[in-house]
Amino acid sequence: MQLKKYTDYALRILIYTGTKPNTELSSIKEISEVFNISQHHLGKIVFELNKMELLETVRGRNGGIRLAKPAEEINVGLLVRSLESDFNLLECFDKETDHCVISPACTLKHTLNRALHAFFKVLEDYTIKDLIVNEQELRNLMGMNK
Repeated sequence: MQLKKYTDYALRILIYTGTKPNTELSSIKEISEVFNISQHHLGKIVFELNKMELLETVRGRNGGIRLAKPAEEINVGLLVRSLESDFNLLECFDKETDHCVISPACTLKHTLNRALHAFFKVLEDYTIKDLIVNEQELRNLMGMNK
């Protein structure tokens, strides 16, 4: 299973903003430079995270973004579920597109379905706070301590 870049970038934005004090704003420009991601693409993701009430945006000359709630309240599993739209790992996961002749007797789909549920169960055990437990190391790698 592979997550979309959109989800990957959303998690990076939340990790980045989560490593800053909540009084300090981040900019899309600085996040773009740290991760070498298009500002335009990040802007779309920030807009979505703001709609989800995970990021707060502050307009104006000294504006920017910050977490809208404490990092320990942002569940990684729930975030990934809401950002990812396709969990059909195989053709047979979707009855409308399933043309496999062994599908009625095949147990592979059940095995993969269990694995998918286990994947999300593990992710639901983590919050953004858990992902930034090594905050100082992350800040160093992102060039925040220069």
